[in-house]
Amino acid sequence: MYPGQSILLQTGQLVQYGAGLFGYNTVPLLVRRKVEQIIVETLNKYGCTEVLLPTLQPDTIWKNSGRYEHYVQDGTMLITESNKGTFCLAPTGEEAMLEFAREKLKSYKNLPVTYYQIGEKFRNEIRTRGYLLRGKAFPMLDAYSFDVDENHMIKSYENIREAFLEIFEKIGMKVIPIVADNGAMGGKRSEEFMLISEQGEDKILYDEQTGIGLNTEILEKENYQEYLREEYQIEDISNFKEIRTMELGHIFQLGTRYSEMMNGKFTNQEGKETLYYMGCYGIGVSRTVAALYEQCLLTDEKWGPCGFSLPESIAPYKIQIIPKMDQPEKVKQANELYEILQNEKIASILDDRENLNIGTKIKDCKILGTPYMVILGEQSNDNKFELENIKTGEKIMMTREELIKRFQ
Repeated sequence: MYPGQSILLQTGQLVQYGAGLFGYNTVPLLVRRKVEQIIVETLNKYGCTEVLLPTLQPDTIWKNSGRYEHYVQDGTMLITESNKGTFCLAPTGEEAMLEFAREKLKSYKNLPVTYYQIGEKFRNEIRTRGYLLRGKAFPMLDAYSFDVDENHMIKSYENIREAFLEIFEKIGMKVIPIVADNGAMGGKRSEEFMLISEQGEDKILYDEQTGIGLNTEILEKENYQEYLREEYQIEDISNFKEIRTMELGHIFQLGTRYSEMMNGKFTNQEGKETLYYMGCYGIGVSRTVAALYEQCLLTDEKWGPCGFSLPESIAPYKIQIIPKMDQPEKVKQANELYEILQNEKIASILDDRENLNIGTKIKDCKILGTPYMVILGEQSNDNKFELENIKTGEKIMMTREELIKRFQ
């Protein structure tokens, strides 16, 4: 069902340690780091503040919020008991972030603020189908906004909504923000960021003309028509069609729910203690990486799925140089080209493995997802190289200078 991730596992780019537990080889790890870099740079641009909170947490903060029993009873939260107390591996970050913020945001003068982190989360998923799409341990971006009232909370929510759309656009993934049910998170309003995909586990209702989507769970509300009208100004859903999608992110307007649970208060302008208005925002980093690989899959007419062509914005290496190793002149040209590209800070791979034929090296280029390839064979000379687009198969002869200019 997930041919892209199957290729990663078969070629050792992912290593499975158990159900929902994976190790990353170099290239997928670099892809993950690039996704994280885009998230960090974009959220900083939108005025957010990066922090890092512990994933191993004392059970007391979960008992303070009243969610400890729920998470333990349904088996979601992994806990460990020791002579120093009981500790939890965090499945989410609301409790820890409120503990963190309460010490920093004691006055209205400190607000608004949006804190975010990228770190491991742990959930004892019963269904771990989909490899990285549903892991037990997974990297996640979780962000939390703190505001003085509902109107400011809505502004923070819209700010992060725009940031998320920009993040996915930079990664090269067209997502649809869809109306969703807040579910166990609580609060008033939420939206999921869905990627249209036949491999997705979710089904949504989508209006192609307006670009508006709905999670089908919304229709289970008794007053769903009134809810859609009041919260999203949607009057009619007769044009909406069912499509299959994959959830990559989710944003919530939480209101004061968690502030009430954990006594999250600040002193307002009148000198009175007031509850924070909060928003919560998440992107599954590993889910996004997995979905990206599935989206960038290459399929051979004869052999079926055979590799990837990663977007230039994400690919750790832009060019793979493949010389004919039995021709010393070609090997020399390849080394010179590689050195020049390195000096120009154009990430590239020189495949100088001996005793492997060109066909095998081309196959490996596709498996690594490198978007372009230069084969130094009969067509190349001292200053002419054939650049091949792995995705389209298009080949262009370029001088060294043209090649550098193209990728700088």
